[in-house]
Amino acid sequence: MRVLMLTVLLNAAPLPSGTAPVREGAVIAAEPVAAETRARLLRREVAQVALAQVKAPDAAWQPAQRDCAGLIRYAYRTAYRRVASERLASPLWKDARGGPSDFADAETLISRSFVPLGRGVDAREQLRTGDVVAFRQEHDAGPVFHLMLVVRPEDRAHAPARVVYHPGEAGARVRTGVLDSLATEAPLEWRPVPANASFLGFFRFKEWMS
Repeated sequence: MRVLMLTVLLNAAPLPSGTAPVREGAVIAAEPVAAETRARLLRREVAQVALAQVKAPDAAWQPAQRDCAGLIRYAYRTAYRRVASERLASPLWKDARGGPSDFADAETLISRSFVPLGRGVDAREQLRTGDVVAFRQEHDAGPVFHLMLVVRPEDRAHAPARVVYHPGEAGARVRTGVLDSLATEAPLEWRPVPANASFLGFFRFKEWMS
């Protein structure tokens, strides 16, 4: 029931206008660009790719890879392929031992490839597209990690920050909702607030820390 409540809450928020799916393999920049410009283009592509999956998953995103961590891996890899394909000469992620890897589960992503930003309101206000909201839910079979991808418009005055995530179940649809609504209206175990022991914090890709 609590998972259902979260789904209803997040799906109640409409997608921002103009978020049409981007053609697979589209090239954003054919020539090298400045680091600042490249970072902005990468974030924009991550947002477009992630939001496109809410409407319908890309055929290139393999069904076996469709879970919360898989959405992040797919959005990042697709963004880099379109903007800075040379970076993909080596894997984006680190494995549990810290070695380069094309695959990393949710726990390994945040422990090896992302940097914690904090758990409070100040950290939440500084979030940018591509950042991650992380939870650890305790179950009888052991802990389960869950990640949500942040999408935040560059013009913050006209649209709120959103989360985009895959719930993890096979065949489930990618979902989205407003981050502030998640923080104030979701069941406590899904709120990204310090009072929630299941909330691990906000994280940013290590290569995007500069």
